[in-house]
Amino acid sequence: MLRITELKLPLDHPEAALRAEILRRLGIADEALLGYTIFRRGHDARKRPLITFTYTLDVEVKDEEAVLRRLKNDRQVARAPDTSYHFVAQAAAHPTQRPVVIGTGPCGMFAGLILAQMGFRPIILERGKAVRERTKDTWGLWRNGVLNPESNVQFGEGGAGTFSDGKLYSQIKDPKHLGRKVIAEFIKAGAPPEIAFVSKPHIGTFRLVGMVEKIRATIESLGGEIRFQCRVDNLDIEDGQVRGVTLASGEHIAARHVVLAVGHSARDTFEMLYQRGVHIEAKPFSVGFRIEHPQSLIDHCRFGDRAGHPELGAADYKLVHHAQNGRTVYSFCMCPGGTVVAAASEPGRVVTNGMSQYSRNERNANAGIVVGITPDDYPGHPLAGIAFQRHWETQAFELGGRDYCAPGQLVGDFIAGRASNEFSTVLPSYTPGVKLGTLDSSLPDYVIAAIREALPAFDKQIRGFAMHDAVLTGVETRTSSPIRITRNEGYQSLNTQGLYPAGEGAGYAGGILSAAVDGIKVAEAVALAIVTQ
Repeated sequence: MLRITELKLPLDHPEAALRAEILRRLGIADEALLGYTIFRRGHDARKRPLITFTYTLDVEVKDEEAVLRRLKNDRQVARAPDTSYHFVAQAAAHPTQRPVVIGTGPCGMFAGLILAQMGFRPIILERGKAVRERTKDTWGLWRNGVLNPESNVQFGEGGAGTFSDGKLYSQIKDPKHLGRKVIAEFIKAGAPPEIAFVSKPHIGTFRLVGMVEKIRATIESLGGEIRFQCRVDNLDIEDGQVRGVTLASGEHIAARHVVLAVGHSARDTFEMLYQRGVHIEAKPFSVGFRIEHPQSLIDHCRFGDRAGHPELGAADYKLVHHAQNGRTVYSFCMCPGGTVVAAASEPGRVVTNGMSQYSRNERNANAGIVVGITPDDYPGHPLAGIAFQRHWETQAFELGGRDYCAPGQLVGDFIAGRASNEFSTVLPSYTPGVKLGTLDSSLPDYVIAAIREALPAFDKQIRGFAMHDAVLTGVETRTSSPIRITRNEGYQSLNTQGLYPAGEGAGYAGGILSAAVDGIKVAEAVALAIVTQ
């Protein structure tokens, strides 16, 4: 196969134009082109009247070597890499050791899936409920203000990614193309086929629910075992080696290989690990607010007269501003045509996040506008970042009225430093509800100052971003894990053999795709450790 990059065509090109452009680019006759697949397709909207599609294609031709020789100086034509997945090991016919995976978010799910596909029959433990039961509990908070601390946006089958935009793009380095394995498994489980090639693939929450169930069924069909409502309360360590786990029920499960894929909100688990002596470090993360605008405003600013074109869909954005106080402000987890959701996992605290369905056709666009902070802002203890998060989440709960409503403020009032009293053209999507006032006391002064400076700067990139009626909703504190459970080159804890910290909770991923890829890497390390013992 050959790979062609940077092949550009107009937005409204006919299907036949793609084949014609391949023939022109390669300088071959029609009969010499045996077939092609789209590896990636993105759009270039920098010149809005002339928006173009940009393709990366894998092409099969007659006499491939001759074409390569003739085009040896063309950097946009080369041999296509092998992106297929290759298993690193295979379990014995009757394995005596069953690895344990803690967590069923994207990382734990793919660690379990890969281990099952290699025949290791993993035991997967999830503190929350199966995805459909969990969905009912999540709606209980959103509609009725009732939080279940063990079954919510953060805890349960599918992890926090289930209640998100279902974004599947990442900037991680992926030399082994493990992301293609993730995409292939998602398509097999019911994801739309275009996620294999669009530049910013997404699935949406409702589709993710059914996909998670199908992946669970695959794991179980291969001998894996998934147990719900099984919180791990203790890690059994002897002479620096994991010996097993103890559940909240008191049950002990023996295991010498434990994948820790608990997500970034498993604070009680982090505290247990610290008490057991597992090496943990504080790490940077970010805090801020959710901002909502009319999606039509973002579409028009990005696409001009082509806004609403079915091939473009809802527009997104990515913004960064370096504030005068030395802080970096940036947009995070932008959700086109989506909603702001309640993402608390502990009583008496308010946390926000963003979510979209596959259609991305809700009225508002939303994104986190967050500020980077470091352990210098919460010194003294590896778990101090958790205390920092809890403090501001509790403050948001108080400002919102102590009923899981969130504090909010209109952007124009926030910039001017005055309280908001009523909504205008933009109505917030967060439920249970938003209580207007001032956000100045909802986050540290340096965060407030940096965001207040950044919003007018962002308006220069997206006209209307600092519109008076746009809504800020607080607070966003779970952008990433506040800790890192440091691991060695074999993916094991620095001081606890047999413990494999993985994914977002361990500080090694950010988002569905990167977490799933990390789960594959750790599963491979576990498999190799077992077969070489």
